[in-house]
Amino acid sequence: MSGEQKAKAKMEQAKGKTKEAAGRAVGNERMAAEGRAEKAKGDTRQAKEKMKDVFKG
Repeated sequence: MSGEQKAKAKMEQAKGKTKEAAGRAVGNERMAAEGRAEKAKGDTRQAKEKMKDVFKG
């Protein structure tokens, strides 16, 4: 997995998780949903990069 893409995926996951938790804490469902979406985007990016590695080797 490309180091840059791996880091980007981890950042998206962390940012999404934080945003989701903050949204829940203040009762803002929209913010929580945006956080879940960002986390999912990071999860997808990570899965894509892992698949690249599988087919490379």
